[in-house]
Amino acid sequence: MSYDLAFRHNQALDPSGCITIASTVHALEAAITDCRNAGKDIEADPAVILLARHFSSVCSDRPAEAELRKACMAQIADIRSRPTLHILCDRGVAYDPPAKRAFHAEGRRALMRLADALGLAPGSFTVRSNQAGPGVSGDVTLRGDEVWVQLSVSLMGPDHEICFRRVQGRDDHIGERNNWASVRELLDPVRLCHRIRRELKLPSSRVPQRLIP
Repeated sequence: MSYDLAFRHNQALDPSGCITIASTVHALEAAITDCRNAGKDIEADPAVILLARHFSSVCSDRPAEAELRKACMAQIADIRSRPTLHILCDRGVAYDPPAKRAFHAEGRRALMRLADALGLAPGSFTVRSNQAGPGVSGDVTLRGDEVWVQLSVSLMGPDHEICFRRVQGRDDHIGERNNWASVRELLDPVRLCHRIRRELKLPSSRVPQRLIP
C-alpha cells in the first residue's frame, strides 16, 4: 500500500478547505493517521500541530467560552432531569455497545422500582438481564411468584416494549396471556403497577411510601 506522507503538510500549510469543525476534525484525524504510517511522533509533528491550532480560526465566530460552559451545564441538567430509557428504546441499541449497556442498566433499575411498586418482598422476585447478540437489544426480566414482566426494544414497534403476564411461580416460563405496555408507562411505576394488578387480576397490595432510587 502506498501513502501520500506529504499530504498532511500541504493541508496544514493551506487549510482553506477546513471551514467547519467536522472538516477540521477529519483533516486532523487524517494527519494523525499519516503520522502513524510514517512512524513520526504525533505530539511533535508540525502538520498535526498546525491543524490543531486551526480549530481556533474555525471557532472564532462561535459564542464565548463562558456562554458555552453555561449551555453545557444547562444541557447536563436537562439530560439528568429526564429518564433516557425511552430514548434508548426509540432509537434502538443494536450494534451500539455503550447504548446497550445503558439500556440494561436503566432497565434493571426501572424494573426494581416496579417490583417495589408491586409490593414484592425481597427474595420473592429476581431481575435479570440477557444482552443476547449484537443485533438485538436483549431483554431485562422481572420474575415474581405471580407476575412476569419483560423489557426489550420490541420488533412490534412502539407501545410494545413491556410484556407482562400472570404466572404460577418463578419456574413458569409460559404463563397466561401476554399483555403489552409502552416503556413510558414503566417510567411511572405506581401507575403501571395498578394497571398490571387490574389486568392480571392480582390481589391488591401495599402502595409504597417511597420508591427505591
